[in-house]
Amino acid sequence: MGASYRLWAVLESSRSDVADDRTTLADFKSQDEAAIRRGEYVMRLSDCAACHNPGFNGGYKIDTPFGALETSNITPDRKTGIGNMTERDFFNAVRQGRGRHGFLYPAMPYTAYTQMSDRDMHDLWAYFSTVEPVEHEVDENAGMNFPYNIRLAMTGWNLLFFDNKGFKVDIHKDSAWNRGKYIVDGPAHCSVCHTDRNALGGEISSAYLQGGKLGSWYAPDITPNPHAGIGGWDNNQIANYLKTGSNGTSVAAGPMSEAVEHSTQYFAPDDLQAIARYLRDLPASSAPAQRAFHMDGEREKNMADSYEVNCSACHGLRGEGISGMVPAFAGNRSMQNDPTNMIHAMLTGTRAPHTEARQTAAGMPSFAWKMDDQQIADILNYVRNSWGNKASEVTEEKVADLRKETDTQEKLKTP
Repeated sequence: MGASYRLWAVLESSRSDVADDRTTLADFKSQDEAAIRRGEYVMRLSDCAACHNPGFNGGYKIDTPFGALETSNITPDRKTGIGNMTERDFFNAVRQGRGRHGFLYPAMPYTAYTQMSDRDMHDLWAYFSTVEPVEHEVDENAGMNFPYNIRLAMTGWNLLFFDNKGFKVDIHKDSAWNRGKYIVDGPAHCSVCHTDRNALGGEISSAYLQGGKLGSWYAPDITPNPHAGIGGWDNNQIANYLKTGSNGTSVAAGPMSEAVEHSTQYFAPDDLQAIARYLRDLPASSAPAQRAFHMDGEREKNMADSYEVNCSACHGLRGEGISGMVPAFAGNRSMQNDPTNMIHAMLTGTRAPHTEARQTAAGMPSFAWKMDDQQIADILNYVRNSWGNKASEVTEEKVADLRKETDTQEKLKTP
């Protein structure tokens, strides 16, 4: 009886009854300019363009522990997109995870979008009616390993992990806090990346926003923890980071750079402040301060020389960086914890997001060809334990593992 009720609760979609179920997207063109503008903003809040590409024709590859997914074509094309969906079908896909080919995978964050309001969904539908149809066939789950390539298996996953409920206002909190929580937990789907997952890919609720592995990157702790999280950032620093890609010290990179570029830079100032208000009111994670790793004197001197030759032109002789463009190392707590992103940047290179506020998106080249695993570990240990920083050791083995995971070239051999 309990299992039957749980199955009903997961599949129940009466909330979608508010949507039209007669006219398909290919046959619909909204004339409500205000709704279209609001819908475009909801699209930005939801970061649709980062995964489905700016033209929404899909094909973006997402690596998961269970295989590779490709994002779907969500243009109004009848043959290869969502042109044959009605508004109710659209609601069911976005908020219930049920698409034209069956159950969706939670790489499409319907687990968060389920909290989106009817108003935002109506407006999003109006916006997508203005998108240009593109014929582009995508076999979304062709790269998934058996049995995860069987969409019906997602029924079981949803039974375990999908909370099929809309957003609930906390009457004990003010409107800014509630707006911040709505954006963070709903359209912006922050927990999808910043919360650790169990072996089956379900978010661990007790680790909410405390950091998690994201492919070969790491989405850091964004609770107010002063050592591992954003406890040292004030509301304006959080808002500036989301708006520009930098808070003056840290600079977004990897998947977060994409999120800033396609999504958060478009957020309204009040929404940015609401997000900051909510995040700073969360309980801080329990991650402790790191214990410093101490190099021997000769090795530290060698790394100081290596830093000056390889890094100081951009990051500064004293780790001061370039405000808004190149991360500072001195006093930058966000780089003193999990070293994954720093190793990734050394191996593959990276770049800051291009935003309206910061037109010059600084880039960092790969050092994989120039340094072996031990040399990369040594330079990072120097940086992470200089200028007042204290961080645990980056090991040669961790660099080697990530070099293999990212399929990065080995250091060039010299005669």
